[in-house]
Amino acid sequence: MNLITSAIGQGLLWGLLGIGLFLTFRILDFPDMTVEGTFPLGAAVSVTAIAHGVNPLLATLLAFGAGMIAGLITGLLYTKGRIPILLAGILVMTACYSINLRIMGTSNVSLLGKQTLFSTKFLTSLPKFFDSVFLGMLIIIVVVALLALFLQTDLGQSFIATGDNEKMAKSLGINTDQMKNMGLMVSNGLIAVSGALIAQSDGYSDVNMGIGIIVIGLASIIIGEVVFGELTMNQRLIAVVCGSIIYRFVLLLVLKAGFGTNDLNLISSLVLALCLMLPTLRNKFQLNRIVERGTAIPSKERNENE
Repeated sequence: MNLITSAIGQGLLWGLLGIGLFLTFRILDFPDMTVEGTFPLGAAVSVTAIAHGVNPLLATLLAFGAGMIAGLITGLLYTKGRIPILLAGILVMTACYSINLRIMGTSNVSLLGKQTLFSTKFLTSLPKFFDSVFLGMLIIIVVVALLALFLQTDLGQSFIATGDNEKMAKSLGINTDQMKNMGLMVSNGLIAVSGALIAQSDGYSDVNMGIGIIVIGLASIIIGEVVFGELTMNQRLIAVVCGSIIYRFVLLLVLKAGFGTNDLNLISSLVLALCLMLPTLRNKFQLNRIVERGTAIPSKERNENE
């Protein structure tokens, strides 16, 4: 039971990463490698701030701000500097590594004996691992509700239109560069908050905790889409969180099967590759069934039908 509760709680906390990546990967339709820099950036900022006596909530908000700044820099490199988005993200991601070391002063910082968001009196009174479930659910509800409301506004519709058809959006008078910068800022802000929450939950931040993060976020998105199929935009936000929880259960089963923690990145890549291939495999299977049905009809019967 504890393992199931822990998987759900971790899935909710990591769900913010999936939602943040969804904004750029699915809505704006471009890959943002800044993710692997802003996730540990959020962890570094929040943990260092808490270690210096800052309130955990304020420290988490500082992480959100730091993530937004990183996203803005990527956006400016892309929209103003005309650097390809993939390269712009890699540049900022690489820069974040040194910045994280500067912030923390060392490769990792512990929160042993420090107050975090999970140390509040109410959360500590809950059964084991229910603190992450409650806090994760609360944050996910707030974030999804705010994003759902935002996407219904004129600004939100302009944001969606930019990803759907940039040329059409420009013809309608939408400042697409501004929409991209805004999307990158919000996306990386949420990803930094996810890093801050994971760091506070684990009790430490590490400069290398962003390695392979983009695969985890993409897995949450793809699993949610594969499992739940065609959905509205608001429903897809929820599906991403559900995909993150399912992904955590997949990892739990993998560990139970005897694999070690060193294999998790490999397993993550395999799971993502399989999920990405599922639509193609499904279509191929359906096509084969149609062909088999066609050849199963005797030639004489086909001639009579003709």
